[in-house]
Amino acid sequence: MNYLIGAFKPSCHISITFTDAKNRKQVQLKKENGQTVMVPLFQSQENIAGKISIDPIQGKKVEHNGVKVELLGQIEMYFDRGNFYDFTSLVRELDVPGEIYERKTYPFEFSTVEMPYETYNGVNVRLRYVLKVTISRGYAGSIVEYQDFVVRNYSPPPSINNSIKMEVGIEDCLHIEFEYNKSKYHLKDVIIGKIYFLLVRIKIKNMDLEIRRRESTGSGANTHVETETLAKFELMDGAPVRGESIPIRLFLSPYELTPTHRNINNKFSVKYYLNLVLVDEEDRRYFKQQEITIYRLQETS
Repeated sequence: MNYLIGAFKPSCHISITFTDAKNRKQVQLKKENGQTVMVPLFQSQENIAGKISIDPIQGKKVEHNGVKVELLGQIEMYFDRGNFYDFTSLVRELDVPGEIYERKTYPFEFSTVEMPYETYNGVNVRLRYVLKVTISRGYAGSIVEYQDFVVRNYSPPPSINNSIKMEVGIEDCLHIEFEYNKSKYHLKDVIIGKIYFLLVRIKIKNMDLEIRRRESTGSGANTHVETETLAKFELMDGAPVRGESIPIRLFLSPYELTPTHRNINNKFSVKYYLNLVLVDEEDRRYFKQQEITIYRLQETS
């Protein structure tokens, strides 16, 4: 779709193609209008190259003040919709001012592009990468075309990955110890752990383990926090007894997780928590929450 700044209909069609489009992996991207499209997948330090074709509508010529392509990494807050914060901005001038009478194709290349953050579509914020082609025109208004692409960055397994050991207690009523095998998990990992009941003097009806995502946007007084429960896993139904232990085995792959994002460009953070919930027979709820780190491991073919 061509976007026109001004009241005139576009006098040409712009197409953007990537050099390795046939061999490059395509992934789904949810657009603003809710539609899902397939776009190319890249990672940081890759070359982004291709061709831009400008095809005038039959019988028309395109007078312009120059043609350029930009590679933009942008963050948009939904409470400030339409205002993009550019953290990556590269430009290639494709043509000097002149006229285009017939289809014209321009090669372009951005070499070893630094794309430090992953594409992210959240509740209150999105981070996107686009190629933006602009045909600059004065009185008639510029013609602009966008092409989205997705960036995912991979991490090696952490060299240190300590287990998590915690206690939940209500004095003289309840004492539980629980442990998880590690504190950092990749997107397809399995959470393995165990819960020990050391003292049980209240009647517990059931116990669940939840995975929660907490998205923080803004800063200071304007910080907005959105918490989603992504998974709820029943660990126990019925009353435990002292000395009992319950195993935990929770697969992460069925859930739509992203890597943990910490203070991305001072705009937003995304953190994950394991939340242990106990409910007694009087429907009182007891919580214990622990942050975990999620990372993206390079997939082996």
